[in-house]
Amino acid sequence: MSGWQVAAPGPAAGGPLRRVEVPVPEPGPGQVRVRVLACGVCRTDLHLAEGDLAPHRPFTIPGHEVVGRLDAVGPGVDAAALWPGLGPDGRLGIAWLAGTDGSCRYCRRGHENLCPASTYTGWDVDGGYAEYAVVSAGYAYRLPSGYGDGELAPLLCAGIVGYRALRRAQLPPGGRLGIYGFGASAHLAAQVALAEGATVHVMTRSADAQRLATELGAASVTGAYDAPPEPLDAAVLFAPVGELVPVALEALDRGGTLSIAGIHLSDVPTLNYQRQLFQERSVRSTTANTRADGREFLEIAARHRLAVTVAAYPLAAADQALTDLAADRVTGAAVLFPDPAS
Repeated sequence: MSGWQVAAPGPAAGGPLRRVEVPVPEPGPGQVRVRVLACGVCRTDLHLAEGDLAPHRPFTIPGHEVVGRLDAVGPGVDAAALWPGLGPDGRLGIAWLAGTDGSCRYCRRGHENLCPASTYTGWDVDGGYAEYAVVSAGYAYRLPSGYGDGELAPLLCAGIVGYRALRRAQLPPGGRLGIYGFGASAHLAAQVALAEGATVHVMTRSADAQRLATELGAASVTGAYDAPPEPLDAAVLFAPVGELVPVALEALDRGGTLSIAGIHLSDVPTLNYQRQLFQERSVRSTTANTRADGREFLEIAARHRLAVTVAAYPLAAADQALTDLAADRVTGAAVLFPDPAS
């Protein structure tokens, strides 16, 4: 099969990905194989390709927003029991969390995203920048109907992790939410908040993202470093820019919470306790997601038709998609589709 590997981590414009031909993977015990229909291009893929996140193994195929058609099952997998009514051609999703030990104290208390033995798609195991991918059956998601393949792909990380970051922000019912950065994850989390009755203020530098935020119903849209028109009950920082942490904290009302969504963040400047932390303002990080987060978010997506903005690329242009993402030339979510010849 055709795919891409992270060959030489470095700047996206320098070509850290390499196009390869590799054997189609065989599903092992407890695994299933999917034929990839679409794979989202996540900013985490960019961090891995550029070396912001150290590779866990060499020559890994990235991609963890994978929509696929069930193609083969490994020993011990009863697909009919796991996904009743799925059928032989049903769609499954592969997301960031690829495995946990299931027995550590974090897993036992429902915090499997903190499992020290956790593994990740496109980092520890090969992902979806290819024509086929395998996944442990217990970590594959049944996908909601009513969405195209490309619309579903961003839901599997941008959507799920953005949803966890939103919940980590402890937004009260009908509260005032600030969103810093407005890419793939943010434009989905904003719609969940709006559907639940929040007032959403968006701070982002991109003119295209500002227009999208306005179209989706944001109450105000300003530059990334601008103050929102009212104090915020909660905020989510999606941009991987540490300099925005004090900016967002100053925008919080008393008792407000800032949730940081990314796996990577540039250095945070020195904070001023009186201006940015006093009055019980809080900062919380977000680490991956649990499978329960994934199921909850996909159920919300099934109930509320989310508008997913997709920039389509053929699989052959995966390196260009990463370059465009690095240069902030992508509005919404970049998604790879199989090459026409395949």
